[in-house]
Amino acid sequence: MEQYDHLLAEARRYGYTEGDQVWLRAFMDLPARQVGLVKESEEAALHYFAQRFEAFRGKVDELLQKMDESENKGSFLMKALHLKDQIATYDGLGDFEAIHQRLSAAEEAIKVTIARNREKNLATKISLIQEAEALRDTIDWQEAGDKLKDLRQGWIKTGPVEKQLTDELETRFHAAVEDFFRRKKEFIAEKKAMTNRVYDKYKDLIHKSEALQNSTEFDETTKKLKQLQLDWREVGGSLPRKQANELWTRFRAAHNHFFERLKEHISTKPRPEGLPVGTGSGDDNLARKRALVAEADALLNRPMNEAVTRAKELQAAWKLVGPVRGEESDRVWEQFILACDKVFEMSALEHFVRKRQAASGGPAGTPEEQVNMRIQALREFLKYDRQEQDVLEENLGKLSDSPGNETFRTMLQGKIRAFERKTRTKNELIEVLRKRLGA
Repeated sequence: MEQYDHLLAEARRYGYTEGDQVWLRAFMDLPARQVGLVKESEEAALHYFAQRFEAFRGKVDELLQKMDESENKGSFLMKALHLKDQIATYDGLGDFEAIHQRLSAAEEAIKVTIARNREKNLATKISLIQEAEALRDTIDWQEAGDKLKDLRQGWIKTGPVEKQLTDELETRFHAAVEDFFRRKKEFIAEKKAMTNRVYDKYKDLIHKSEALQNSTEFDETTKKLKQLQLDWREVGGSLPRKQANELWTRFRAAHNHFFERLKEHISTKPRPEGLPVGTGSGDDNLARKRALVAEADALLNRPMNEAVTRAKELQAAWKLVGPVRGEESDRVWEQFILACDKVFEMSALEHFVRKRQAASGGPAGTPEEQVNMRIQALREFLKYDRQEQDVLEENLGKLSDSPGNETFRTMLQGKIRAFERKTRTKNELIEVLRKRLGA
């Protein structure tokens, strides 16, 4: 009975009846309004609408309690605003002004919390962007790819920021992620193309060897096959082990076939004596080779297509020069082969740059930026070469001392020497490019 009397008193405090109508008194800036009708009696009507108000206040109490207990207070904002809007139209009798004040206070508290959370989200997203952009130039594809996947998950889990910043942040983050995976895709494609080029070079050497294996011009063919063996060692690159072994088996079979025939030929026919080993004196030969070195060193100043053609012509001319004795022979050979290697490496670099520029819509940047881009590309190539050389050295270290492994050991050692030459050549080119910058 006490509760009944209390509700009735509250109803009369905030409302009244007029004829058969029940009215809510004016409050705040809202005018008095009809909330219902008297059906049985004035007292029953007032008590009914007081109960409706209590039900509404119960909803507000429940919402505010859940909000207090929750860490994600921002999720309650729309519900609080919805209840606040209902105050102007809800049919009940009670202290709606007090409820309005409670909901307004809750709304302000939620907005403060949202603002703080968005500041935290902004700091988090800027950090994620910086981490993603820091991977822009890496070539540690696996580790960086895993890291970017984690960053994307972190981005998804991070809440919103101010609307005017959303598009800019989204664009920066996704641009950094997409740039990495685009470069990774290009690298894989280039690596595949490189593998194909290596395979094609080996196949070409096999075809040339098989074309010579039945030759009866034993002296000339011996020289050609030995050169093909040197060419095989200089190919560089790497192939899957099974494929590499199959190619090597075919190559070796052609050579073994010829040299078995050569042994038989030598055993049945005396070898002529006094065959010339070269023309000219040792000093003349040295002078001619030094001249070839000088011309090869100057090729980097010529257009690449001309330089490559001329380098091949110089290599052919080198073979026609007679021998040079002593340590100077090795020294002048190293100088010549390094000069030619720089031409071929620079040609490969320019081919790579043209492909990258075509993919990005054409060349861009100042001449200094173009040179720096080439230096960066060479550094990337050096990392790749180092990885390939490490694998070869690891395989060589695991190889047993069995005589049956000697041929494979020799092949691995040749490949390692080829990568050492590549490393030295690329470092030389980096120094050449630095000089162009005046560094």
